[in-house]
Amino acid sequence: MIKSDEYALIVAGGTGRRMKSDLPKQFLEISGSPILMHTIKAFYQYSNQIKIVLVLPEGDFDTWHELCQRHDFQITHQLQSGGNTRFQSVKRGLEKLPEKGLVAIHDGVRPLVEEATIATSFNLARKDQSAIAAVRLKESIRRVDNETSNALDRSEFRLIQTPQTFDLALIKQAYLIAEDQTLTDDASVVERAGYKISLFEGSYRNIKITTPEDLVIASCLMDRRLKG
Repeated sequence: MIKSDEYALIVAGGTGRRMKSDLPKQFLEISGSPILMHTIKAFYQYSNQIKIVLVLPEGDFDTWHELCQRHDFQITHQLQSGGNTRFQSVKRGLEKLPEKGLVAIHDGVRPLVEEATIATSFNLARKDQSAIAAVRLKESIRRVDNETSNALDRSEFRLIQTPQTFDLALIKQAYLIAEDQTLTDDASVVERAGYKISLFEGSYRNIKITTPEDLVIASCLMDRRLKG
């Protein structure tokens, strides 16, 4: 059952540098709409009652408003200006949310997140206070040290995705810690603050679009999804 205390915090502060595009990657189109609109739609399809906060660089607000008009995008969401880093952007986004409830923090450029993944994240976080989507490694990995390398057991590792869903009081408390470069996602912030995190099985289709190759793959997967 969908609860009224569920929130989505979508963070979209990327640029087009690795995508080799002048347009920020979250605004690039796949299947006829900007990536970011597909991402927001995924959470709306999970629940049309979910409250959505979108964190964007303030300089991108006008571009976003223009795109919403052009695509007649009417899903209700609240805008918040981001910071210079992801840590700062998430922290600013959390300021728009209450002290109680659950929040799914999600990358704006993961438009292929599935309803089942979102639902699982909220259900687990309601029980364990955290729920982090993760997938097993498919390929062999090695640790590189200067000119040598050593094979590692890939079964001991996971690739971490979003959504990363938390009890709101917990995640707000966690984001009071000092920022540093080793805090690469919300799970690492929560862990550094002294809390345990819970992993659950994500999806290989839930890719993060960062390169031109990702864009091609995501376009194919989204076209297939929309065709049913």
